[in-house]
Amino acid sequence: MSVEAITIILVLITFAIYTAIGWWSRVKDTSSFYVAGQNVPTVANGAAIAADWMSAASFISMAGLVAFLGYDGTIYLMGWTGGYVLLALLLAPYLRKFGKFTVPDFIGDRFYSNGARSVAAIATIFISLTYISGQMRGVGIVFSRYLQVDIVVGVLIGMAIVGFFALLGGMKGVTWTQAVQYFVIIIAFLIPAVAISLQLTGNPIPQLALTTSDIVDRLGQIQIDLGMTEYMAPFTNLSMLNVFMVTLALMAGTAGLPHVIVRFYTVKSVRAARWSAVWAIIFIGLLYLTAPAVGAFAKYNLIDTIADKPIEEVQSIEWVSKWETTGLLQIDDQNGDGVINFTGGEDNEVVIDGDIIVLSTPEVANLAPFIIALVAAGGLAAALSTASGLLITMTSAVSHDIYYRIFNKSASEAQRLRVGRITLLVALAVAAYVGINPPGFAGEVVALAFGLGAASLFPVILLGIFDKRMNKEGAVAGIITGLSFTLIMIGAILSPSIIGTDEPILNSFFGINAQGVGVVGMILNFIVSFIVSRMTPEPPLEIQQLIENVRAPELDEVETKTASNE
Repeated sequence: MSVEAITIILVLITFAIYTAIGWWSRVKDTSSFYVAGQNVPTVANGAAIAADWMSAASFISMAGLVAFLGYDGTIYLMGWTGGYVLLALLLAPYLRKFGKFTVPDFIGDRFYSNGARSVAAIATIFISLTYISGQMRGVGIVFSRYLQVDIVVGVLIGMAIVGFFALLGGMKGVTWTQAVQYFVIIIAFLIPAVAISLQLTGNPIPQLALTTSDIVDRLGQIQIDLGMTEYMAPFTNLSMLNVFMVTLALMAGTAGLPHVIVRFYTVKSVRAARWSAVWAIIFIGLLYLTAPAVGAFAKYNLIDTIADKPIEEVQSIEWVSKWETTGLLQIDDQNGDGVINFTGGEDNEVVIDGDIIVLSTPEVANLAPFIIALVAAGGLAAALSTASGLLITMTSAVSHDIYYRIFNKSASEAQRLRVGRITLLVALAVAAYVGINPPGFAGEVVALAFGLGAASLFPVILLGIFDKRMNKEGAVAGIITGLSFTLIMIGAILSPSIIGTDEPILNSFFGINAQGVGVVGMILNFIVSFIVSRMTPEPPLEIQQLIENVRAPELDEVETKTASNE
């Protein structure tokens, strides 16, 4: 049986499981649609958080970024993992204790302002649309390769599937589906990692194989011999400034991502939110501690298979011909010498999209067809799980935070669900378009969303919890400043891929690239928020008392009452 046939069978089996879960958990009320009825067990919620947060960027693209960027690619590991710890320890328990549905809900009530709620909802939509475009691209790549269709068709297939799951079950269905998808993701990532580790080093533990064997030294020497930069040499692809700025943007952005924060509202209590965070860190660590090894192994195998080989020999390899049909792998004997030059210079004859590294690695390593199919199923699970969560987040921003809380407070459950589902379909169409026309690799596109989160929501959430003097005027001014600046800078730096200019309007912002410029927006947000809040009236006394209560050491109202009764 062909790899494609096995892949389709495995994908259909996993989709049948997801569909059954979605049908079992289908919703009829807004509480279940937005926050899963707030009764998800902590372990399941931790797995769902991990699946939601890791996404196609982590599964498909991160190891590819590490493979191509080498040392500099570790910014994604440091930024995303460090950011999750920041979110779990600094913000999540307090937000859960506040007890609202969404991040705009928190900001609107904390800053006693529908204006603040509106700008937070708009920021949520921008962040989520940017984030989901990377997921749609990941789905399109998987379908493009294994269904042998154009990537546009692959994205459209993925759009239909994501929309079905999100429409059917809302947050309740998405959460339970994601809990299952996590285990598909991690199994699909670890099995080939162990197999390739054994194949290349004789050690079945990828992390140990990477650090105790000579595989990195061999890879570094091969790259030098081919005219590339040494694999572990720092600051060869990114400047020291950008390594710092992108890492910080990813960390702060993680703590400002609305689709991750909402996960802490789906459990019963603050204590459950904390334990959900612990489980999520454990689950996330399994993949993130393995990704550097996968990136190095994949780069080594790829170079060893293609570099300095006769072009007829390479193009006769099955996986090469199939990936070439997707347009994501291009081999061209430009100098006509019959040998493939895989170098870091102008004479390079191999163009590889970084998003195919993980998906193609089992084929490059000649692993069993079932493992190849498993990786494809894992990539789809990663992309679909995050896309579903993002759609629900955007839907809640429009239907709950804008439509219900601002324009129609008397709206019935049925009306709110209807508006939510219409919003979901519109958001899905926009996400599919951006997924077809992305401004970069899936991981790079997702990094832009983290920059937007850092620049818009993170400062206001942090100050909203820890600064009683922070008021609605400061919050609104800060969000508008940070979001506007970062959107303008990203658009200017990436203008060729976003608006079609021949050359970038700006090459960088004083040396800071598009993925890192969100830090500047974040700093501006903090400064503007602080200054404006000090120049305008302080919040009402009841809001200040509310913040004192949210920051109190007790876990939640139920536990406080129990303790007082005892």
